[in-house]
Amino acid sequence: MKTIETATLEHWVKTGLKFVLVDTLPRQTFDEGHLPGAINIVSDEILTRASVEIPDRHVTVVVYCASAACQRAGLSAERLKSLGYTDIHHYLAGKRGWVTSGHALERA
Repeated sequence: MKTIETATLEHWVKTGLKFVLVDTLPRQTFDEGHLPGAINIVSDEILTRASVEIPDRHVTVVVYCASAACQRAGLSAERLKSLGYTDIHHYLAGKRGWVTSGHALERA
């Protein structure tokens, strides 16, 4: 698993690079605000939902949670790897890092 920095993720979002951004936080937290274009798959549901939500196991996947202290995204990345996903990136800064860097969240 690779990590990704805020500047790189911002560039990917702005340029329309093809990747799947996964918010691993609970649905209510996702609805209150998430990174632009993110889908919500709670970390505990990755094993059962990933193959439906992300059928291409070779697409670039970026997982994140609340902040660097949150463990949900790391667990999700490991679970995705166990399912055969090949290009997984962990956005360690999470939602807090995105907002701290001056970026807006989307609301459901």
